[in-house]
Amino acid sequence: MNSTPPTLIDTHAHLDSGRFATDLPQVVEAARAAGVKHILTIGCDLASSYASVELAKAYPEIYAAVGIHPHDARELSDEALTELKALARQDKVVAIGETGLDYYRDHCPHDIQQNAFRRQIALAREVGLPLIVHDRDAHEDVVRILKEEQAQQVGGVLHCFSGDLNMARTCIEMGFYISFPGTLTYPKNQDLRDVAEALSTDHVLLETDCPYLAPQPLRGKRNEPAYVRYTAEELARIKGLSVADIARVTSLNAFRLFGIGTPDQSSRIAYKIRDSLYLNITNRCSNRCVFCAKFKDFTVKGHALKLEREPTVEEVKQAIGRPQDYREVVFCGYGEPLLRLDLVKEVAAWLHEQGIRVRINTDGQGNLVHKRNILPELTGLVDAISVSLNAADPATYQRICQSEFGEDGYLAVKNFLREAKNYIPSVTASVVTLPGIDIEACRKIAVEELGVRFLVRRYNEVG
Repeated sequence: MNSTPPTLIDTHAHLDSGRFATDLPQVVEAARAAGVKHILTIGCDLASSYASVELAKAYPEIYAAVGIHPHDARELSDEALTELKALARQDKVVAIGETGLDYYRDHCPHDIQQNAFRRQIALAREVGLPLIVHDRDAHEDVVRILKEEQAQQVGGVLHCFSGDLNMARTCIEMGFYISFPGTLTYPKNQDLRDVAEALSTDHVLLETDCPYLAPQPLRGKRNEPAYVRYTAEELARIKGLSVADIARVTSLNAFRLFGIGTPDQSSRIAYKIRDSLYLNITNRCSNRCVFCAKFKDFTVKGHALKLEREPTVEEVKQAIGRPQDYREVVFCGYGEPLLRLDLVKEVAAWLHEQGIRVRINTDGQGNLVHKRNILPELTGLVDAISVSLNAADPATYQRICQSEFGEDGYLAVKNFLREAKNYIPSVTASVVTLPGIDIEACRKIAVEELGVRFLVRRYNEVG
């Protein structure tokens, strides 16, 4: 197994701080050794914005943001705004900020803060860069001004997030990401961990805000980019994922927002999540579920799964590599695997010869597709199967899953689950927590009527 640390991106640092004056090269090298591939250093006033741009020129891994912090909002004169605009057009400047509101320390009157915030949102829209937003004890005004100034046109990130779940979701709807620093690791910060647990990782970034907010194991010490790993580890624990999963997803998010880094395109066929390997063998499906993320961008936990063409058996085996490196191998991906029944059987037989546990995630309409009962053909090849039940009645199922077989698709799913117990050791019916779905009614159908296991999946957390 590869022991190289997963690559991370620190999306908020203050490397121009005097606390890095004597050892910045060593700090950057330590970050590199810890797997931090890129660092975004942030301007808080004109001087630090200029310094951030110079740091981005000096170090290949450093990028810059330029802006005026709410503490220094008085500084944002017409002349200062002109200078910011010029800085924003420099190479490797990827955002405007940090800007926003801070009603906690109140270093500047609220009306001056708000005016500076609005002017920097307008600047971001003019130069086409995302925003880095500071918000402390000013949640309602931050959201209101973002909406009034049409900040959704450029999006951005709520840095060092301290709001509640409703605020996070409102900002995500406007095209903003939510960024977590070392405060996620603080024992008394359970509310923040609850927000992190509820949000999809597709909308999350990692940061240090160094030299401030060192993570719990280093509390009281100077924070630095290498320590972003502590936050990644805590987020992985919260989400039930590996650090590699978190690194991959948040790095992709940073690329999408800031254009930093290069997304991993190497795992279209076989992709790892936690300690399982998933196989993406087709993008075709007999359903067109309204909640399916592939209609947005074809990514799962940072893996790009848009196939140029369907792989052959040999290509799938080559993509798997050493199956012994994984707890199980799962036929899943962004498509219905049982549409390629022959490939599934051949690869599953090859895996079983090596003692590998095999699971299939399916929509349960394989018998309709192939016009026969295919479950006997999976006997001895598949150890577990998870079938998407997703509703308690045919009409609801068709409304959200849009089967090509109409409401007959739902009846086929139930029959498939009922029959699967005769051929496959572990059978599970799953349901996605889409608003309006009667989860308890689905549970009763799965457990009491069909006699199979039951699993609830959060609809906004694919993978």
